[in-house]
Amino acid sequence: MPLIAGHKILLFSTYTAMFEIIESKLKKEGISYFKLTGQTKVNERIGLVDEFNQNPAVKVFLISLKAGGTGLNLTGADMVIHYDPWWNLSAENQATDRAYRIGQKNNVQVYKLITKNSIEEKIYELQEKKAKLIDNVLDTKVSFISKLSKEDIMQLFG
Repeated sequence: MPLIAGHKILLFSTYTAMFEIIESKLKKEGISYFKLTGQTKVNERIGLVDEFNQNPAVKVFLISLKAGGTGLNLTGADMVIHYDPWWNLSAENQATDRAYRIGQKNNVQVYKLITKNSIEEKIYELQEKKAKLIDNVLDTKVSFISKLSKEDIMQLFG
């Protein structure tokens, strides 16, 4: 897997079943990894995080998007991959932020894998629209409400 060469990767997926496929590829290539899902016991989580951050031999950390919540400080990573998009962009951003903690010394690259003409592409487009809408709401230079058309308002509630 040339993508792995010299990198430590956080790979987030919404679907833990996807990990079975990824794990088989990692095993076949002899790439060491950890996995954190909702089934991972709380007391194991910190141990996995610490080992990933400190052990250069562990190259990949597979993390369920829903299980990768509070308390994960994954500064050992220099790459974040969102294998499939989640409709809630803030959940993805929080997952990405696991690599951007105090103590991070690496430049972190973030990738989203999107298949053309797929549901993932539609989710990504929805995320982009939501982000633009939020930016417009928060922009103090523009009177957001006065710029909304009837179609815009209907789209908010549709």
